[in-house]
Amino acid sequence: MIRSLAAVSALVLLLLTGCSAGPAASASGPSLDTIFGPVQVPAAPQRVVALGWGDAEAALAVGVAPVGASDWLAFGGEGVGPWAAGRYPTPPQITGTLDIDYEQVAALRPDVILWTRSDNTEDTYRRLSRIAPTVAAPAAVANAYGTTWDQQARLVASAVGRPAEGEALVDRVEQKFAAVRAKHPSWAGRTATIGVRNADRYAAYVPGGTRADFVTALGFVINPEIVRENARNFSVTLGTENVGRLDADIVLLSLIGASGDQVRNDPLVQRMPSFRDGRFIVLEDKTVARAFSAATALGTEYALDTTVPLIEKALPGT
Repeated sequence: MIRSLAAVSALVLLLLTGCSAGPAASASGPSLDTIFGPVQVPAAPQRVVALGWGDAEAALAVGVAPVGASDWLAFGGEGVGPWAAGRYPTPPQITGTLDIDYEQVAALRPDVILWTRSDNTEDTYRRLSRIAPTVAAPAAVANAYGTTWDQQARLVASAVGRPAEGEALVDRVEQKFAAVRAKHPSWAGRTATIGVRNADRYAAYVPGGTRADFVTALGFVINPEIVRENARNFSVTLGTENVGRLDADIVLLSLIGASGDQVRNDPLVQRMPSFRDGRFIVLEDKTVARAFSAATALGTEYALDTTVPLIEKALPGT
C-alpha cells in the first residue's frame, strides 16, 4: 500500500512537472547581456519564438526555424521577405507584433524568446520572461528598434546556439560592403540622403538608424542639411519649405502611401540639382523598400544587390 501511494505520488509529480515545464529544457547555455541585464539561455533551444522585428529572419539565416514568429512588415505566409523564403521546413505560427498575445506565445511552449529589436518596454519584457528566457536588445542599444542588423545577427545566433554561424553571416555581409567601397573609392565622403515620401510629406533618415548606416557603409556621408535637423528617433520630417534639403550627391527615396509620379511631378523636387542630373533615385519597387525596412542581414544583402546598380547608374564613372 505504501509503495502504491508512493508510485501514485511520483506519477502525479511527474505529470505536474511535465505540464508546467513544457518540452525538456536544453543544457544551460551562455549568459547574454541585454538592456534588461544578463539572460541565461539554453545551449541548444529546440523551440524558438521570434517576436522582435526581423528576429525570425535572423534565426533562419543561421539555420534555426522558429516555431512562432511575428510578421512586422505584413509579408503574409511565413512572415518573412523573399530573401528569406524557403528556409522554413514547417511554417511558423504567426503571432502579434505590438499587441502580443501572451497566451498564444505560452501555448507554443518556447524554450527561448527572441525580442532583440522592439520598443524595449520593460513590462512587456517581464511578461515574456515569465514564459521563457527572453533575449531583448543588446546592452549597448538605447533607442527603441535601435538594434542594428549585425548586432541582431550576432545576438540571435548566440541565443539559438549558433554563434559561429552568426559571425560568418556578419563577415559575409561586411565583405560585400567592403567590395563596393573598394570598387567605388570616389563615393567616399560624397553626400547622401536616404528618405521616404509618405502620403502627404517627406522625411529623411539620420545617422544611428539602419537606413542611414547602409549608405554610410557604402562610403557616403549623410547629407549635413539632414543631420542638422532636430531628429526624433532616426528620422526627420521635412515641412514643405524644407524639401529642398533632401538634395545631395545621391538621393534614395522610398514610398509609403505615395507614388513615384507624385514625387517626380513635385515642383520642389524638380528644382533639385540631384533630380535634374539623374541622381535622385525613387525606390518604387516595394520589395526593395521592404528590404531596407526589414534591416536584417538577409534583407541588407538584398538591398545591396538591388540598389548598388542603381547608384552606379546615377553616378557613372565613379
